[in-house]
Amino acid sequence: MKVCFETFGCRLNRAEALNLEALFLANGWSETKKHSDADLIIIRGCSVTARAQHDTEKYIAQLRAKYPTKRIFTTGCITNKTPEAMIEKAMRSARVNGEFITDVVPTSTARAFLKIQDGCNGKCSYCIVPKFRGTPISEDFDDILLKAKKFIDCGYTEIVVTGCNLSLYHSKGKRLPDVLASLADLPSPGHRIRLGSLEPSDVADDVIDLIGERENICKFLHIPIQSASNKILAEMRRPYKITDLEKLISRATSRIDNLGLGCDVIAGFPSESEYDFKATFDFVKRHAFTNIHAFPYSERPGTMAEKILPVIPRAIRSERAKALTKLVRDKRKAFAEKFKTKKVEIVIEDASTLSGWTSQYLWCTQRSKNIIRLNTPNVRLARKARVEVLVKDCKDDILLVDPI
Repeated sequence: MKVCFETFGCRLNRAEALNLEALFLANGWSETKKHSDADLIIIRGCSVTARAQHDTEKYIAQLRAKYPTKRIFTTGCITNKTPEAMIEKAMRSARVNGEFITDVVPTSTARAFLKIQDGCNGKCSYCIVPKFRGTPISEDFDDILLKAKKFIDCGYTEIVVTGCNLSLYHSKGKRLPDVLASLADLPSPGHRIRLGSLEPSDVADDVIDLIGERENICKFLHIPIQSASNKILAEMRRPYKITDLEKLISRATSRIDNLGLGCDVIAGFPSESEYDFKATFDFVKRHAFTNIHAFPYSERPGTMAEKILPVIPRAIRSERAKALTKLVRDKRKAFAEKFKTKKVEIVIEDASTLSGWTSQYLWCTQRSKNIIRLNTPNVRLARKARVEVLVKDCKDDILLVDPI
């Protein structure tokens, strides 16, 4: 039997989707990318913004109209999702010899997404995610290491640690820094760990120190700052002030060499004045951000922010988000230029073009189609290898490299 997966949204959704894919394949299903060939279509939806929810619901409606006789299940952060028991029943209908084989199987990517936590107890006024994710739940510490070992045994080179709010992880007396350290210490031919977003929290300092110390933890940190106005942060019910963000970023940039630094920002939150937006824009401008997810505020029914006034016109929200995105795009290009003539390590995702991500989350590709030597020792490694390459030039924020 064939199953087709479609996933919307964040790394956590992707991690959950990959795990579900593995379970289906282990139970005897084969995967197809064609809806027409599938016996079952599973859509993992996203409702973090009204636009994301609309896109997911529209896509589901289109599929159901096109394939009225097919089984189409929905899951993830979305209303009216298929009960888990129904998905499990369908999955086991193709069980191999009546036995469960494994919960980790290799896929086409060099990176494995490892979910260690779900849920959030935050009270952010704009957020609807706790409605779908519930209160914080942490995966068993030993189970995390076991699954990571299986990923490594399957040939994955990079493990991306994901969760709804990673700072809340707690199991058997272990916190997030303990998880990252233990994952980094796992024996392997050469793997690395990449951290998903990190909320400003009491574990953040320890995480930053660990990233700076461990060679195989990626030098990239993504922080959801959301705003750099204390007034707006209070309206958002975020549990920190600008001084806390300043200290966190200062510590990160001083402890981690060549840090890739990302952030989330909500543009046009209700009551955000020009002064408030300028405070956020200037904050992003003076710090070394290389990635940004700046998105216009989206009303979510049932949240506290829905009642905050005045409402910012949608055109202004969009304009502010675009200004922040352009600002960081230019900073990212300048950051990429710093790596010219330097050696960088990448996880190969396409050996034919020597393409992959650096530790700092910069994309690399070969400088010339004629220069790659596929029989060199480094490139002769499996496609999922970590290899060193030499940066010869940049094209915008893309590093153009030669094999070493």
